[in-house]
Amino acid sequence: MRKNLYILFVGAIALFSLSSCGYNSMVKLDEQVQAQWAQVENVYQRRADLIPNLVNTVKGAANFEQQTLTQVVEARAKATQVTVDPTKLTPESIQKFQAAQGELSSALGRLLMVTENYPELKANANFQELQAQIEGTENRITVERQKFNQVTQEYNAKIRSFPTNLTASIFGFEKKGYFQAEAGANKAPKVEF
Repeated sequence: MRKNLYILFVGAIALFSLSSCGYNSMVKLDEQVQAQWAQVENVYQRRADLIPNLVNTVKGAANFEQQTLTQVVEARAKATQVTVDPTKLTPESIQKFQAAQGELSSALGRLLMVTENYPELKANANFQELQAQIEGTENRITVERQKFNQVTQEYNAKIRSFPTNLTASIFGFEKKGYFQAEAGANKAPKVEF
């Protein structure tokens, strides 16, 4: 009887030791994912903050297409309303966030294309500076999304690996979603001269 209690006690200590180490590392990785998500939101917010300045600069151009400006403003409003709880970074929630941001990217791209028809606007130093800042922000978004996917991959691998997968299921650690490539991104655009 005493031997069985000793084996049970040693087994419980060993199980606790293994789960404690796995638990702590999963908490650390989960925190890294949430911190990186905050950084992704930060660069998207930077872009959203630049857009009103860009729209106001473009508004000053005579006869500028009002519909294009309206689409940008509406897309910005919609994109800033979509938020994701960092503790629930599911594939569905990230896809919803990404879709709203994609609409804003598309509207912003149309705005910048239309400005090509306005030489006085293209020569405006304020417009050029804002355009450069937005381009830089788009690059930052790409970098931060890549970092998010990297830390998420590390977290997901950890919670799916044995024996930490046992601890993960006990304590409710769930797989996080990734940023995916935009639909059609795998097809090269047609270039015609």
